[in-house]
Amino acid sequence: MERSFAAEIKSLSLGAGEVFHGEGILAVTKALLQSGVSYIGGYQGAPVSHLIDVLGDAKGLLDGLGIYFEAGASEAGAAAMLAASMNYPVRGAVTWKSTVGTNVASDALSNLASAGVKGGALIILGEDYGEGSSIIQERTHAFAMKSQLWLMDPRPNLSSIVAAVEKSFELSEASDTPVMLQLRIRACHVHGSFTCKDNRAPAISTRQMLEKSHFDLARINLPPAIYEHERQKVQQRWPAAVNFIRREGLNETFAGDLADVGLILPGGLYNGTLRALQQLGLADAYGESRVPLHVLNVVYPLVPDQIADFCTDKKAVLVVEEGQPNYTEDAIQALLRRAGVDTPLHGKDVLPMAGEYTGEVLLRGLSRFFELARPAGLAADTLQALHAEQTTLTGLKQTGIEALGEPVPPRPPGFCIGCPERPVFSAIKLTQQQLGPIHVSADIGCHTFGTLAPFHIGSTVLGYGLGLASSAGVGPLMPNRTVSIMGDGGFWHNGFTSGVVNAVYNGHDSVLVILKNGYTSATGTQNIPSSPTQPVSKETTLDIAAALKGVGVQWVKTVPSYQVSDMVKTLKDAMTTGEPGLKVIIADGECQLERQRRIKPLVAAKMKRKERVVRTRFGIDDDVCTGDHSCIRLSGCPSLTIKPNPSALRTDPVATVNQGCVGCGLCGENAHAAVLCPSFYKAEIVQNAGAAERFLHRVRSRVIGWMAGSARTPEAALA
Repeated sequence: MERSFAAEIKSLSLGAGEVFHGEGILAVTKALLQSGVSYIGGYQGAPVSHLIDVLGDAKGLLDGLGIYFEAGASEAGAAAMLAASMNYPVRGAVTWKSTVGTNVASDALSNLASAGVKGGALIILGEDYGEGSSIIQERTHAFAMKSQLWLMDPRPNLSSIVAAVEKSFELSEASDTPVMLQLRIRACHVHGSFTCKDNRAPAISTRQMLEKSHFDLARINLPPAIYEHERQKVQQRWPAAVNFIRREGLNETFAGDLADVGLILPGGLYNGTLRALQQLGLADAYGESRVPLHVLNVVYPLVPDQIADFCTDKKAVLVVEEGQPNYTEDAIQALLRRAGVDTPLHGKDVLPMAGEYTGEVLLRGLSRFFELARPAGLAADTLQALHAEQTTLTGLKQTGIEALGEPVPPRPPGFCIGCPERPVFSAIKLTQQQLGPIHVSADIGCHTFGTLAPFHIGSTVLGYGLGLASSAGVGPLMPNRTVSIMGDGGFWHNGFTSGVVNAVYNGHDSVLVILKNGYTSATGTQNIPSSPTQPVSKETTLDIAAALKGVGVQWVKTVPSYQVSDMVKTLKDAMTTGEPGLKVIIADGECQLERQRRIKPLVAAKMKRKERVVRTRFGIDDDVCTGDHSCIRLSGCPSLTIKPNPSALRTDPVATVNQGCVGCGLCGENAHAAVLCPSFYKAEIVQNAGAAERFLHRVRSRVIGWMAGSARTPEAALA
């Protein structure tokens, strides 16, 4: 895993009245234990990866409570676990990364939403939207509306998040409907505290099992039951949810002295909105706002009478809703008109149509709203002061640009130093230099970085594990074979069935490169079925090559990732062989991050015991480097850079390896695979060397020093 949560696990055992201090996603875990869940599942993905990691580390605690936990093979598998709550009065929760995960899980979720649930069913979503996002820019709201799943969006403080988790189960049970709980990136990682309750062992668990199985034809999604399900959604479940939200006070209204205006906002944007109001002098540091606020901790369904009551007698109301379409704004416009409330409603007219509402964006939008609404409690000079304050604060960015003298260059993500995927893309680039342009279907994960400089490899990215499947349409139209990229995580997630099986069945004549680094590295190096190390509870490691051969792939070759020359040769063989069908190259190289996390404690322990430790480093001879820099163009490694030429007779910079080097050897491998480059050298740094090694080092140093000194004398130069 990315790191151990052994210390944090202790806080999950806190009892009633004790205070929890920690991170938002850990608070969610504690809230699940306090809610009496029977089972928890999910698929890793930022920003909720830690939830999977923590639950994995807390296996002993979960077993003691009788809670079953499973890290699923995909989001679809995790969503299907919620079937337990469909037929039985048990509470269950699953988690994954927002829209991309929900898309994978949509088949199960649609069926689940149609049939409804008996026990509380909760879906915890990492709403990965905005500046910190790594995915397509979509929101969960549309799916909730489409399938009639209720959507929670709590205020980003630990007390509100914990309460939202607990109330989500109650809302689900009160309306027989699964509930989605979305947590933005900042909410997952916000730190704070809350007062705990005791953990609850579920009434039905691995320790207290069900007495018998249950069958109910009315919950099977076949006609005529599906028509009844739709009626229940509209006539029973929706009203029940609205009544529960109203009765339990899940949404919150905060009064303010500027009573003729107001803001309606989702809970997730509460902190940012309060901060912008504070910057404008309309709220204090303790969250007391002069502007009335109606906070939607449940953004779907809305409670019409609450919103109508809030808007009545106001001269203007602003709906703060990031992203497009503006579902909430349009819904509020409609329900106000139905209720006969003619309060002017603002939203996307003063705030951006799309994109994350950062502090700067909210500051500009709120300032513009107050200029238009002109609250009775703000004098004209105060409004002018607000505008001046907004201009001053938002102008700081422009001031910074002017001070720098040029725009700050974009900083896209990239491979880690020593990443085993980097040499594979170097090899593909070298292969293209020899064979010409090749269409490459890329995949989601770390390997997506291969589309960036210096590689620019990958014409399409269609989904996790779908690199091979996405080449099905373009392959038959190409004069040469296509190359598809797939990570080992993507292979087990979706790629094996959607890509490999489909390609074999349809007789595709293409090349697949599987990047076998051992983990789902992009989300924190969680274990997958083929990980080199497995938890004690899952000792079996599945084999990718065996799975390929089991479905009929005949051409399978495994090449160590860092052997660029061998990889180029294998790629050329795969592209030019007369053998038809799918050809698979398994690029075998452990994730460098995981390797470093694994070996660093071992090295430290050896050093502490005064044992011999050898570190490999690579370097470049300044006098030999020609300045061609093919090593940089072919790898892009952050530890490989340039420096001024030490020779007064040469002006072109030379390549150099900085202190970030982890000794993977790619720079030298690339240089030799492209053009024999003698400037690279390999050095071994020996710590705690033995007496014989020290003696030999002294002899070598003296001989080298003597020879170097002789070469510098005028006599040596003349000779």
